Amino acid sequence: MTGAEELRTRTRDFLAAHPPAGTDRTDFLRARFDAGLAWVHYPVGLGGLDAPRALQHVVDAELAAAGAPDNDPRRIGIGLGMAAPTLLAHGTDEIRRRFLRPLWVGEEVWCQLFSEPGAGSDLAALATRAVRDGDHWVVNGQKVWTSSAHLARWAILIARTDPDAPKHRGITYFVLDMTDPGVEVRPLRQITGEAEFNEVFLTGVRIPDTHRLGAEGDGWRVAGTTLMNERVSIGGARLPREGGMIGKAAATWRARPELRTHDLHRRLLGLWVDAEVARLAAERLRQQLVEGRPGPEGSAAKLSFARLNQEISGLEVELLGDEGLLYGEWEMRRPDLVDFTGRDAGYRYLRSKGNSIEGGTSEVLLNIVAERVLGLPPEPRTDKDVPWKDLAR
Repeated sequence: MTGAEELRTRTRDFLAAHPPAGTDRTDFLRARFDAGLAWVHYPVGLGGLDAPRALQHVVDAELAAAGAPDNDPRRIGIGLGMAAPTLLAHGTDEIRRRFLRPLWVGEEVWCQLFSEPGAGSDLAALATRAVRDGDHWVVNGQKVWTSSAHLARWAILIARTDPDAPKHRGITYFVLDMTDPGVEVRPLRQITGEAEFNEVFLTGVRIPDTHRLGAEGDGWRVAGTTLMNERVSIGGARLPREGGMIGKAAATWRARPELRTHDLHRRLLGLWVDAEVARLAAERLRQQLVEGRPGPEGSAAKLSFARLNQEISGLEVELLGDEGLLYGEWEMRRPDLVDFTGRDAGYRYLRSKGNSIEGGTSEVLLNIVAERVLGLPPEPRTDKDVPWKDLAR
């Protein structure tokens, strides 16, 4: 088994052969992947060395100290956090070899085609159809709230392939080519003024059967891998102390003593403690991932993330008083990424409203935590055995 010292030596040898200052960024990242230093816990040949996941920090520390470029993880977060674990767990060898390297390097951006206008919280009710046509599938339907669809080269897609089966059992999971002529992406302008989300219309899109992940009709189980990893990637991101929203509010408090009141001080301290507890809980969750795949605990982390962001941003706007009502710009843009900390307090306040919707609504996640973490009785689900085509819509 690869140990910390061996990884440290490997990384230093790699840096000697590929000095960051004299190597093209893309070439450096490709070489890092090929050397197994991308995801050390992934298999050999797929960016890893079959090493313990906990040792990734050894590689990252050596590379950071040498000034090596990263793969801009915020821009390709859907690929890294959701698509890659699903491809690894359910893809064929051919699929994994084709997609993982350009995904990790950032040469190909990914998006997630799950939610629909009539299937958001009840995702299993989705109506986008995929019909078999020889060695291909023909897809028709509409997806919504799709981050990065305007930038994406590939998408992970779930579609209905058997309308006669109950809603959870008639779904199949695919990799879809976003450059297909039947794909139309339209911006969805949000309360922030930006259009970071999109709606996607699929008309006669053809997907080769070789781009199917898992068995036909088994897409809900495959989607579970994606969704659990999504919630961990949103709620369990590694942050330093006072990282994220709480850092901005604390910085404003320290810089503007004239704005302070006793009540705001009390509330800020309470949220600071909550943010630190959430940060440490996320660290423990990441350590648990060393032993296997994410479980329902990721839903609790995502719940905490949404609540804290909304409460902290609300406090920050209140702390700033009249200044908190100012808004920097309302230009319609289609950004490459979401930048909470690089914008003003008004933006953070408005954008955080979406945190309790994206990646699973807080109401749905509360049910998951109640049933799968706390072991409480499940809600009655009278439609779970009813064929999808017979459901009321």
